[in-house]
Amino acid sequence: MLTPAELVGLIGAVAKGDQAAFERLYAATRAKLYGVVLRILRRQDLAEEVIQETYVKIWNSAGQFNPALSSPITWMASIARNRAIDIVRKKTEVSIEEEPQAMDVAADSPDPLARREMTEELKRLLECIGRLEPDRQRLVLLAYYNGWSREQLAEKFSAPVNTVKTWLRRSMLDIRECLGL
Repeated sequence: MLTPAELVGLIGAVAKGDQAAFERLYAATRAKLYGVVLRILRRQDLAEEVIQETYVKIWNSAGQFNPALSSPITWMASIARNRAIDIVRKKTEVSIEEEPQAMDVAADSPDPLARREMTEELKRLLECIGRLEPDRQRLVLLAYYNGWSREQLAEKFSAPVNTVKTWLRRSMLDIRECLGL
């Protein structure tokens, strides 16, 4: 994977219409973004479609990227994640009750083999999430890893939607502070 500075440079070149930079950006980030989308959608065909839409949006929005606001991979992952969540929300033919595996909470930690291959950045992020209260850890993982809506979280935690929004915001501020952002 390229460094964040290299990704910023590529996004800047993409903003100017550089197709070679776009191809390099795609090659360097596709696997990560695909993993984000696949975890949310759990269907390869939908994930591939969302990835295509994501990169079209990255191409069209590259000039709006501001490295002072977020890292390049965070910016791209949020585009992919938001599009995947839109698909989940529009998917009305199957309710959450009909898919019991959707109610499963993400594991507190990955398996030992996966942990060995983690980047230092991911290890720091997991350490910061681990400092949250257990309920807040579950809330953050369900929201940002599994793609649950605030309404689903409110039902799961028996709390008003606005309270869930506040918990998420505070948890994310705590994580940002822990990461030194």
